[in-house]
Amino acid sequence: MIRPAQRRELAVKAVAMKGVSIALACRSFEVSETCYRYSPKLDDENAQIADLLLGLTTVKKTWGFGLCFLYLRNVQGHGWNHKRIYRIYRELELNLRPSRGIALQCTAG
Repeated sequence: MIRPAQRRELAVKAVAMKGVSIALACRSFEVSETCYRYSPKLDDENAQIADLLLGLTTVKKTWGFGLCFLYLRNVQGHGWNHKRIYRIYRELELNLRPSRGIALQCTAG
């Protein structure tokens, strides 16, 4: 299954390389023209969030998303949305997995 972002990229390539109209490319790849023309404006802030999350998780290895979000929100005073921070957290693959020892204790006990 092709993601919407990938379909958008295909439509952009079709317009650039083949000279197809935007409307035809959007219809053929099932992308709305609004999605085709959309450009995110907060890449700099996303990079800042990523840097802060990487710094937090290297210093506090046992902190999951919840503690990282609360630290950014309450201690550092950033007003970012939790969904946005969680999206970047997952993109960085920082999700904590239980270690093998903890998983074995849970099943044995």
